[in-house]
Amino acid sequence: QVHLVESGGGLVQAGGSLRLSCAASGRTTYRMGWFRQAPGKEREFVAGIRWSGGSPSYTDPVKGRFTISGDGAKNSVYLQMNSLKPEDTAVYYCAASASPLSPYDYWGQGTQVTVSS
Repeated sequence: QVHLVESGGGLVQAGGSLRLSCAASGRTTYRMGWFRQAPGKEREFVAGIRWSGGSPSYTDPVKGRFTISGDGAKNSVYLQMNSLKPEDTAVYYCAASASPLSPYDYWGQGTQVTVSS
């Protein structure tokens, strides 16, 4: 089992920045990432990182504005969000998988990000 705890959400004006953090405990993770769910919409992938290497991946709407980083040894992942837009408003979830063969199957409780115009 992997237990995930997020922090760092809040209210910010458009154009501002927020940094989300997520700490995992329990099993070692293979990959960690961030998803978000806006009211009335389905949960969507935002960004992901693999501890084995390779470039992080991002959904197109956040490319150039969001940066995912982390420390595999510490089982921690971060999401630096710059130039925030009202459409970035959502509950952001940290997610993890424990092996390369499994999808994201561990989830945090979510943290609210609200961007005012």
